[in-house]
This record gives sequence, C-alpha cells and structure tokens, in this order.
Amino acid sequence: MPKILLAIDGSKHALRAAQKLVQAAAWYRDPPQVHMLYVHLPIPEVHGLHKVVNRKLIQRYYAEEGEAALTACKKLLARAKIPFEAEVVVGPAAETIVARANKTGCDTIYMGTRGQTALANMLLGSVATKVLHMAKMPVVVVR
Repeated sequence: MPKILLAIDGSKHALRAAQKLVQAAAWYRDPPQVHMLYVHLPIPEVHGLHKVVNRKLIQRYYAEEGEAALTACKKLLARAKIPFEAEVVVGPAAETIVARANKTGCDTIYMGTRGQTALANMLLGSVATKVLHMAKMPVVVVR
C-alpha cells in the first residue's frame, strides 16, 4: 500500500494539493494510506512568558491551530474514503515535513505552494523549495 505524506498549512493551496491527491488516488491499485501533517512554527521563547502562559496552554494552542488547519482536508479525504491519520507537530516546517515523511515510511509528499514570484522565492526561500531539495522521495507541489 502506498504511503503519502500530505503537508497541510490551512491554505487554499494545501486544499488544492489534497484535491489532487484524491484525484491521483484512483491511479493506485490499493488506496494510499495518507499521513496528514500540520507543522506549527514554535512560539519564540520570551523571558518571563512561562509566568503568564504555561506549557499546557501553549500545547492546547498548537493543537487548536492545527485542528483548524486540518479540518477541510480531513473532510475531503473522508468523503473520498481514503484512509488517513492526522498529526500536529511543532518545529521548522520543511525539516519537519521531510523528517516525518522518512519516519512514517512515506513514498511521496504532496503539498501546496503559496505561489511566490521567482524573485521572492529566491530571496526568501519557501517551504516547498526546501522540501524539494531535502526530500529523497518524490514531492508533488500543487499551485
């Protein structure tokens, strides 16, 4: 059974990537197993923040943000009867996506891109570009 990591950030581009994955699922003999992943950037450490906001509250914030971002794609895959598991993790986006794809044994990564201009991408970089350079497996980037 093919395993696909679907990187979700809550954007319309990520939803389009999920839609393309649903379309491509028909190409497989067996339905793919999808590992849906939302990566939240860590909240910066601020001196004295732990006195106001405890770790449990921050973890809840990460979980709520992740669930909100995953909801539309979860519904889409459920309607298409494609098996999936969803996970919210905290870390640097590109590195975490590639590490999770490797750890879960995924064959392919699907993700959206925000469609930066070539100049903006060159100056700022993008998560999709970093994933393309770091991943050892095929990466499907949907615009």
